[in-house]
Amino acid sequence: MPRTITAFSNPLVKRIQSLRDKRHRREEGLFLAEGLRILTEARETGRVPRYLFFAAPSARHPLVSALVDAVEGSGGEAIETSEAILSKLSGKDNPQAVVGAFDTFDSRLEDLDRTTSPIWLVAERLRDPGNLGTILRTGDAVGAGGLVLIGDSVDPFSTEAVRASMGALFTVPLVRASWDQFLPWLRSGPGQLVGLSLRTDNHYRHADYQTPTFLLTGNEAQGLPAEIEAECDLLVKMPMLGKADSLNAAVATAVMAYEVLAHAQNRG
Repeated sequence: MPRTITAFSNPLVKRIQSLRDKRHRREEGLFLAEGLRILTEARETGRVPRYLFFAAPSARHPLVSALVDAVEGSGGEAIETSEAILSKLSGKDNPQAVVGAFDTFDSRLEDLDRTTSPIWLVAERLRDPGNLGTILRTGDAVGAGGLVLIGDSVDPFSTEAVRASMGALFTVPLVRASWDQFLPWLRSGPGQLVGLSLRTDNHYRHADYQTPTFLLTGNEAQGLPAEIEAECDLLVKMPMLGKADSLNAAVATAVMAYEVLAHAQNRG
């Protein structure tokens, strides 16, 4: 049976609010996700929050009831609270109906089955949480096998990244690895490494993509380092017909992902 918390000074409220800070997420092994849609998608993938906060007016909503049952059935705790406390937890003036604190999770490279999809996404030193969330959404949209984050990338469990992913954090396998870990794993099996670069004449529409394709996007400001480009099987670029010299990293990844998907479907 859910308990009720209405005091801002409650220790659990303070603890959950602290998860908006990376250090506390790391110490607690928990992260925040908000919104009925995102939490429902998480539940459908088998992940339920350890703590679920929901606003009293939404208590009778069938999806909220399903979340409460799932959380309590898994040994977690459901808490009925006020919209003001939900706003405090989420940091938004117009909070969602539910906020959950989930256990952090990661896949390992060894857990990935590269035969499950013709396209995989790889991002090197990605720094913007909005870009990360959008790339995860792209991965979900194209049926990518997973996303590998290389090097010093943004925390995928930050509130901003989780929010931007719109639930794709729970549907797209995510691995964090160093380049020295990723490259030997990649070369241990089939896989074409395709890098997005301005230092090539290969037009992205005319390239020969092999299955599975590992699509590598570089840092937003610096792109891919030369030593990583040298390890790619193929470098491609998208022509810039205006004054901009490049696309946003997440946009470029989405354009490329659908191009690679089209090639895979045409071969099939």
